[in-house]
Amino acid sequence: MKPKLSLYQYASCPFCGLVLRAVDALGLEVELRDVLAEPDRLQELVEATGRRTVPCLKIESEDGSVEWMHESRDIVSYLESLPG
Repeated sequence: MKPKLSLYQYASCPFCGLVLRAVDALGLEVELRDVLAEPDRLQELVEATGRRTVPCLKIESEDGSVEWMHESRDIVSYLESLPG
């Protein structure tokens, strides 16, 4: 089963745009969490990673483990590696 994916981002961020284009091109289901419109989401990000930078992909595996991935290129590479 595929992991649950949540992308911490905001609309005017160019690096977030790169990731969003990849999500669209790959037809993936990713929950978008806007850190500017939803301050609670920014707080979640900071508490989990110690960073305020976006984009950040939260990857929740079926076994309950959670991984946080920063850097748009790393995120896109990860998304492209997911099984179709």
